Amino acid sequence: MKTHLNTLYITLEDVYLHKVGAAIEVRHEGESKLRVPLHNLDGICCFAWDCTASASLLAACAEADITLSFHTPHGKFQAATRGFTTGNILLRRSQFRASDDPTTSLDVARNIVAAKIANGRQVLMRGARDHGNKGDERQQILITTAEQLAHRARMAQHAPNLDSLRGTEGEAASLYFAAFPSLLTQTALSFTTRERRPPKDPVNALLSFCYTLLTHDCRSALESCGLDAQCGFLHRDRPGRPCLALDLAEEFRAIIADRTALTLINRQQISARNFETRENGGVYLKTSARKLVLNAWQERKQKQLVHPLTEERITYGLLPHIQARLLARYLRGDLDTYPAYLSR
Repeated sequence: MKTHLNTLYITLEDVYLHKVGAAIEVRHEGESKLRVPLHNLDGICCFAWDCTASASLLAACAEADITLSFHTPHGKFQAATRGFTTGNILLRRSQFRASDDPTTSLDVARNIVAAKIANGRQVLMRGARDHGNKGDERQQILITTAEQLAHRARMAQHAPNLDSLRGTEGEAASLYFAAFPSLLTQTALSFTTRERRPPKDPVNALLSFCYTLLTHDCRSALESCGLDAQCGFLHRDRPGRPCLALDLAEEFRAIIADRTALTLINRQQISARNFETRENGGVYLKTSARKLVLNAWQERKQKQLVHPLTEERITYGLLPHIQARLLARYLRGDLDTYPAYLSR
């Protein structure tokens, strides 16, 4: 079992990353700001326009299987570095054959989408218990929507093809985000609908940033298992898009990313002053706010749960790694179906 490791997030501009012995050193404006042993990391994320890394560090990360990725300050993925392709070529061949087979792709995608919808329902039900007064309008919205999502989850499990499945997923997402404002207890931040490119309000900006972090973690988990993060089942091939990482992330959007965003908002750890509006009308997190989100993200990943299949106590940060390994076992033929993660 993989040991739960940390991800190093870089948010400063004009940063130089280089290797010192068996550690990574972060230098800013000529001064050493941080030094972390490489064996304590499984990922490095740079959120800056001007962040460079030495060749020796890139080589060390590749050898140690540490994902080093570069993003814009607002979370848009730009590039990632890696060494020679590792892992079992037979596993990747099985993955490619499974992705090309409509029946197998549909079987995997059904489980992923059904789990995504069911996990979203769990978030709504928890919100109804924790934040809604019995019988009030907000609680009724959450409970009614949760019942509708339960129906959509059953529909997803019996979808006849991928197009129908995506239609069910879209309906479920519309229902979920229509009820999302009822999960917010801080009325200063409003939310009406999910908008991404660009996000038009602080809540959408926060969700988009959290989804970027989640996709990075899922991509790292898949690559560490020898799977190709570009070749998916629900998301189809597109150059530059980590389709399988996006597939895997669907299971955890509500329970990891959305819950992190809701905690920050409802505890008033983040507010409208932490965002800025650009000329294109998009709303983005300020640099100081990104640090708040990254701290909350790491805290969320450290929380523990019992995995329903392995019955082991793990952290949320390990979930993508566990599910990636279960997917690899399915593709090898060790499992009859891919057991997507269902939150209790």
